[in-house]
Amino acid sequence: MIQALGLTSNPRKELPPAVDDVSFEAHAGRVTMLLGAPGAGKTTTLRLMLELQPGRGITYFRGRPLHSIGHPSREVGVLLGDVPGHPARTVRGHVRMLCAAAGVPARRGDEVLETVGLVSLREERLGVLSRGMDRRLGLACALLGDPHTLVLDEPARGLSTGENRWLHGMLRAYADQGGTVLSTTADPKEAARAADRVVTLDRGRLVADQPAVDFSRTRLRPRVAVRTPHAARLSALLTKEARTARRSVEVAEDGGNRISVYGSTCAEVGETAFRNGIVVHQLADETGDMGPGAGVPRVEGPTAPEEGTPALQPSTAPSSGARPSAAPSTGGQPPTASPASAATPDAGHPDGPPDFRGPPDFRPADRPPTGPRDGDEGRGAESGSSAGLPPPLSVRSAPRPLHPLRYEIRRITGVGTGFLVGAAVLVVSALTAVLLARIGHTSQPRLLAGWPRELPLPPAAIGAGLLGALAFGDEFRHPALAADRGGVPRRLGLLTAKLLVASAAALVLAVLTIGCDAELLHLFYGRELIEIPADWLPLGASWLGLVVGCAWAGVLAAGVFRSTTAGLATVVAVPLLVGPVVRKLSEGPPVRAAAGASPRMREALPLRWPFGGERYLEGALRIIAQPMGGALALSLAVLLCAYLLTSLRNRAR
Repeated sequence: MIQALGLTSNPRKELPPAVDDVSFEAHAGRVTMLLGAPGAGKTTTLRLMLELQPGRGITYFRGRPLHSIGHPSREVGVLLGDVPGHPARTVRGHVRMLCAAAGVPARRGDEVLETVGLVSLREERLGVLSRGMDRRLGLACALLGDPHTLVLDEPARGLSTGENRWLHGMLRAYADQGGTVLSTTADPKEAARAADRVVTLDRGRLVADQPAVDFSRTRLRPRVAVRTPHAARLSALLTKEARTARRSVEVAEDGGNRISVYGSTCAEVGETAFRNGIVVHQLADETGDMGPGAGVPRVEGPTAPEEGTPALQPSTAPSSGARPSAAPSTGGQPPTASPASAATPDAGHPDGPPDFRGPPDFRPADRPPTGPRDGDEGRGAESGSSAGLPPPLSVRSAPRPLHPLRYEIRRITGVGTGFLVGAAVLVVSALTAVLLARIGHTSQPRLLAGWPRELPLPPAAIGAGLLGALAFGDEFRHPALAADRGGVPRRLGLLTAKLLVASAAALVLAVLTIGCDAELLHLFYGRELIEIPADWLPLGASWLGLVVGCAWAGVLAAGVFRSTTAGLATVVAVPLLVGPVVRKLSEGPPVRAAAGASPRMREALPLRWPFGGERYLEGALRIIAQPMGGALALSLAVLLCAYLLTSLRNRAR
C-alpha cells in the first residue's frame, strides 16, 4: 500500500510549484493510475514519492518511508523513462549486472526475462531494442527484487495495441496476486480501461480521486468523429437541425477539417451530410474526453481516503451549468479528438494475450507486513493536516550495489570496449617495440615496454588509464543504476570494487604487453634483446606500479569529473604537468635519500620487520622517490581526497 501525503515540489522562479499538496492512496491488489495531461505533474509526483527530488511531503510504502527501507529495490520496483544502460550491452548481461546490484541470484534475471517474454531476445543489444521491447525490459528490471510495489511512469507510451494489451494484462496479474501497482498515463480511456482507481491531476493539483466506474461515467462520453473538407458547413447544418428538432446535440470544431458531434449517431450525421451533398472522409464512433474537472468539483485540502470510497470529499457544490447533455467547461478550449476506437471503454480490464502466463514468483502478498517506525504516525498525521506545511523532503542518498565486486566484474565484461582497448594496446606496443629495436639507441627496459622517450607514458599505461576512466565514465554516460537510486552511487564499497577490478585489468595488460613485446622481439632479432636483467625485480615492480597507478588515476579522475575524457586527460597530465613540478621540488639525489629512509625507520622501530619487509619498503620508497613515481603518488592522493570531498558534499546535500 502507498500513502502519499502533502507532496509539494519546491517553488520555481516566478512560477507555481509543479506539484502542490497532492495526497492519495494506492491499495494493494489494485491498479491505481495517475492521470493528467503532459505537464500536469505526474512525473514530478513520482519523483517526490521516490525521494529523487527535493520538496515537501512524505510517502509511506507499507508504512515506511523509502529512506528507512534497507533495500529499496526489494520493496519498490521503479520504471522512469527509458531503460538506462550501455547500448552495446546485451539484455541478459544488463539484467545480470542489476541482479548483482539488487543482491539477488543471477538466475533471477533469466526468470524475469521469461516472465516478460524476452528470452528469445536476451542476446540482443540494448541499442537495437524497439519501444515495446524496451518497455518489457524496464518491467523486467523493476521485477528483479521481487518487490511488493510497482511505480511506473507512462509504461504504455508509444506501444502498439497488442503491446498495450499485454502490459495491462501483466499489471493486472501482478495486482491480482497482492501487489500494489501505481502507473501514470495521459490517456483517459486507458485509465478507465486498465485501472481500478484513477487519480486525476491538473496543473500540479489533485482534482479527483475516484473508482474507475465513476471515472468512466463522469469523465468520458460517446461522440461521433467526422472528417470532411466542408467541416464548417456541416457543423452549421447539424446545429440548425438539432435546434429545429429541439434535440440536445453539440458540435465542436477540432481544427482543420475535423469536428466532433456529441448527442448524435453516425447514421444521423451521415444522413445529414448525404442530403446536403457534403463529402465525408471519416465517420466513426469514439469516446470523448470531457476534461480533468468533468463530473467532479475541484477540491482543496485532500484527506486520506477510506477503503473503497473516493479519496476527496467535495468542498464546493458542482457548477449549476453542468448538464449531462452539454459539453463541460474546459477553459474555452474545444474538446480534442481522441484516437479512433471501436467501443466505449468501461470499467473492465482486458485479459492478457492467449499465451500470457502469470509470473510464477509474484508473491508480494506472502511477505510479512512491515509497520511504521516509531514516530511515523505523528509525522503522517501532521503532514496530512491543513495546519502548517508538510515535512521537508530531501533527496535520499544513493545506496551502493549489494554485491559491488560482482557488479563491477559484470559491468566491465559486459561490453567489448575493454577487450578492444586491450587488443589495441598490445598491437601498438608490439609495433613500437619492433620499430625502436630497428632504430636502436633504446634501453632494454623501455624496449620491452614499447616506451619511446618522446611519449610521456607507454601505451600500456595509457590503455590502463583509459580502462580505469571507463569504469566511472560509463556509469555517468549510461547510468544503469539511476532509475531507483537517484544517480551513480558514490560509496567507498563501489569505489573499492572499481579500483580492484581496474588493478586486475591493468596487471593483466602489463604482463601481456611485456610478453607480446618480448616474443615479437625474439622472433625478429633473436635472444640478445630479451635477456633478463640483473635488477629485474625493481624494474618489474616499477612497471606494475606505473600501470596500476595510471588505472587508479583514471578511476578516481572519472569519478570526480564524471567524464571518461577528463579521466584520461588526468592520466596524461601526470607526467606532463605534475612530473616536472615534482622534479623541481626534489632536492638531492632522490634514490640515495630514499635508500637511507629504511635504515632510519628500522632504528626508530626496535622490532624487526617480518619476512624481510624492510627490503620491500625500501623498494617502494625507491620507486616513489623517482620523479614519475612521486608525481603519480601525489596525483592519486589529491584525486582520492577530491573524491571523498565530493561524496561528502553530495551526502550533505
